[in-house]
Amino acid sequence: MTVTAESMQTAQTATLSPALKQATPVVVDHALGSWIHGTDGNDYLDFTTGIGVTSTGHCHPRVVAAAQEQCTKIIHAQYTTVMHPPLLELTEKLGHVLPLGLDSVFYANSGSEAVEAAIRLARMATARPNIVVFQGGFHGRTVAAASLTTAGTKFSAGFSPLMAGVHMSPFPYAYRYGWDTDTAVDFALRELDYLLLSRVAPNDTAAFLIEPVLGDGGYLPTPPRFLQGLRERADRHGILLILDEVQAGFGRTGKFWGHQHADSDSSRRSTGPLTPDILITAKGLASGFPISAIAASTELMSKAWPGSQGGTYGGNAVAAAAAVATIDVIQDENLVDNARVRGEQMLAGLRDIASRFEAIGDVRGLGLMAGIEFVASGDGATPVPDAAAAAAVQQATTRHGLLTLTCGPAGNVVRLIPALVVTEDEIAMGLERFAAALSDVLPRDTLG
Repeated sequence: MTVTAESMQTAQTATLSPALKQATPVVVDHALGSWIHGTDGNDYLDFTTGIGVTSTGHCHPRVVAAAQEQCTKIIHAQYTTVMHPPLLELTEKLGHVLPLGLDSVFYANSGSEAVEAAIRLARMATARPNIVVFQGGFHGRTVAAASLTTAGTKFSAGFSPLMAGVHMSPFPYAYRYGWDTDTAVDFALRELDYLLLSRVAPNDTAAFLIEPVLGDGGYLPTPPRFLQGLRERADRHGILLILDEVQAGFGRTGKFWGHQHADSDSSRRSTGPLTPDILITAKGLASGFPISAIAASTELMSKAWPGSQGGTYGGNAVAAAAAVATIDVIQDENLVDNARVRGEQMLAGLRDIASRFEAIGDVRGLGLMAGIEFVASGDGATPVPDAAAAAAVQQATTRHGLLTLTCGPAGNVVRLIPALVVTEDEIAMGLERFAAALSDVLPRDTLG
């Protein structure tokens, strides 16, 4: 095309889609560790980590070096055309941290793609059409992944019809029901059994799909006994158990995989670890580079139809190199244990802060996943979501130099997601800034 004066005069200026909603006004100049340095000259303690992605912190030197070195060799080596060493090394290292028996891996780019690959595999392997998901789960934004998502109508409304064969069962959300955890688990398991009797025949059901900690659904840890109940029912009916570890995996909860908290639960009756049939991972896998994966046994993965797995960018060489470095950093710097210890510090501090504000109905989480639920009523039996309070607090934290996000179907939960490298002093500073933000926008409990 020839550029003329006339074409220059009529050239348009492009902007980002107005459908995109920015959580903060921050424009990043550079970032390192737990800190984002804005073009406005301010420094921000980042408790969002790209929605749980920058697991080893921003620009960890070892991750940066691995990516830089790989860029000098080959950037894109399409892995169904030619193989490259970073992906082979990543697969070997994943084998050391994946649950025993999950020894076959398929790579994609995003969590949504990995979720869809898991569903495709489950349906092909079982020759069954139905998938059971659980209320409040988030599994992605593509059409099939959004069809599986019940964390809010914004993810699935407006582009029907959605994928068929998806059925929802209650999640044991104890605080919402005003029950203790055991009562909520008993209820949710009974309702699942009733669903299998009344609507979704077990021999038509390919898989149960659940997050070990609900992400966008409100940062709700899945009770270990509920996961155990799903495993037992899956085994009884020949149904596959798929665990979506996109956000809860790679050390974030204080164990390498979020579902491993069910292994040590005292109520577990059977021996041995709770193992999924298919595990999905993404987000923290490569400290910010786009790569995702599903893992299953070789026997199960072999039931995928030939040619059903692939993709242009899946298993990208630079992303794979960054993922190798990420695993090494997590292990060498004991970041899983750091997530556990710093998570205990964060949750204890948040609960202390919450005791001074009636608007906070619940504080929960595992490791470095903390959710603070805001309600218009302090009556735990009938909590009324207060999205306005959560939004006001989230905006106030930014003004105090702390980046946070909201979540939950009603948008009334503020979530904190520090990097696994976060220090004791940074958690303490984050708690101070969070308390200051609360004091700016919320009335204090008169008894506090």
